[in-house]
Amino acid sequence: MANDLVVTLADLKEEEALRIVQDRLSVGDDPFSILGDARRALEIVGKRYENQEYFIPDLVYSGEILKVITEMVKPRLTKTAEVEHLGKVVIGTVVGDIHDIGKNIVTFMLEVNGFEVHDIGVDVPPQRFVEEIKQFKPEILGLSGFLTLAYDSMKETVKAVEDAGLRDKVKIMIGGGVLDETVVAYVGADGFERFAGGAVSLAKKWIGGD
Repeated sequence: MANDLVVTLADLKEEEALRIVQDRLSVGDDPFSILGDARRALEIVGKRYENQEYFIPDLVYSGEILKVITEMVKPRLTKTAEVEHLGKVVIGTVVGDIHDIGKNIVTFMLEVNGFEVHDIGVDVPPQRFVEEIKQFKPEILGLSGFLTLAYDSMKETVKAVEDAGLRDKVKIMIGGGVLDETVVAYVGADGFERFAGGAVSLAKKWIGGD
């Protein structure tokens, strides 16, 4: 059934994909497994876009489908009644990229775990991140980007933070598509995570709450 969801989502078959998600939730399937399959589907969508098989409207449509899936799954991600406040995070999808499913999941999971998160949306230019750091004063900056073209945008954002004299004020985490330590070094970030659980663990480590 997992493969069915990946294929169906990647093919942008909304009704069928939502039905599969509902069926999996009704039998008690792990919500993180469902979200993981959504990410796999998104990777395929991204590759098809880069290969010019899909275009901007297809990216937007995939994002809308995935937003609905996220809302379906969220109630299964139980929120603890009392959560210690750990720190502040500014997060956004870098300029040139409109994917937000991963960012939204990470934002939700960080909030569940005690972080105050300021999500500034998608297609965010470097200077906007700089302004938000100055105003919100976070300990962590999260840069999201799914397409490989986002790497240059991430690099430019980190440079803008450095030029503003704020680099030593924040730890920078990147997340999204196919990432590794090489991309981290290229961008100039402090670390990366592809999944929400890992992002929370890394944030806690940086803050000292874990």
